[in-house]
Amino acid sequence: MITGSFKKVEKVFKPRFQKEGVGADVMRIIGVRELPRLDPFLMLDFFHVKLPAGFPDHPHRGFETVTYMLKGKFFHEDFKGHKGVIGPGDIQWMTAGKGSFTNLLFIEKGIVHSEMPGSFEELSIGFQLWINLQKKDKLIPAGYQEYTSDKIPVVELPGKKIKVIAGETNNMKGPIVCRGTPANFFDVHLEKNQSFEQIIPGSWKTLVFIYEGEAYIGEEKTKADENSAVILKIDENDRLLVSTLDKPAKFIVLGGQALNEPIAQQGPFVMNTQDELYKAIVDYSNGENGFEGAHEWESKIRNMTQRTQYEKIIKNF
Repeated sequence: MITGSFKKVEKVFKPRFQKEGVGADVMRIIGVRELPRLDPFLMLDFFHVKLPAGFPDHPHRGFETVTYMLKGKFFHEDFKGHKGVIGPGDIQWMTAGKGSFTNLLFIEKGIVHSEMPGSFEELSIGFQLWINLQKKDKLIPAGYQEYTSDKIPVVELPGKKIKVIAGETNNMKGPIVCRGTPANFFDVHLEKNQSFEQIIPGSWKTLVFIYEGEAYIGEEKTKADENSAVILKIDENDRLLVSTLDKPAKFIVLGGQALNEPIAQQGPFVMNTQDELYKAIVDYSNGENGFEGAHEWESKIRNMTQRTQYEKIIKNF
């Protein structure tokens, strides 16, 4: 039995869709005026994308990116030769730091890659999360953790289903190892008149995003309807409670221990000081220190936007 005091709601807000990449529609949840950051989380997008929109060739350094698919497919290709496709329920966790992870492919101190949806007709829907890395990990080799839906454990209880991506719930651990800081990532489905409880340390930053239906947070039953983001207060309370009444709900839960380090960011480069940030930009501009060959490389999947090349790329990928 879970004991302790329930977390209280600090804020509920409704994110809005905006354009990112090339014509892609994303609902930005973290990284907006209402929630600029949620240390250790830098950005969270709920994307709804189909070709010809997408996220063609672009760099990263200094953080982890997590892509979790709900519907459709996403193609991925990088300048070191790694490529893949993730579909519904699959996850790709890209880390700018080395370690002995399962299903890990090492790359170098930065990455240039392309991410494109798989269809002109069907929307690719999912989440992309950016998690900051500690200062000591920002310049060591990076890698991928990739899992198909059938490899991600699911807790199934009467009236509820919990996909355990990272962290632990109901004595079941997720497969993803977060390099930067301890973190939870759950996808929870509740039927009517059900509840989900989870211990998350009171000092951790915690967010619940309702992507379908409506839910009620905490003992006060603060209402959060579809496409609502809920931020929990940081205090001594460590029990998260999410419940439903006459409607079911689907939502993600994010929890993470703050790094409490300074952040210097410009677009896809996230460092600790302005000097380090300048160095990252120069490294990319000069094609050095992990970005060697970046400017000579072009992904094949960037051309999926052209219907005349689409079928050939899909066939040969």
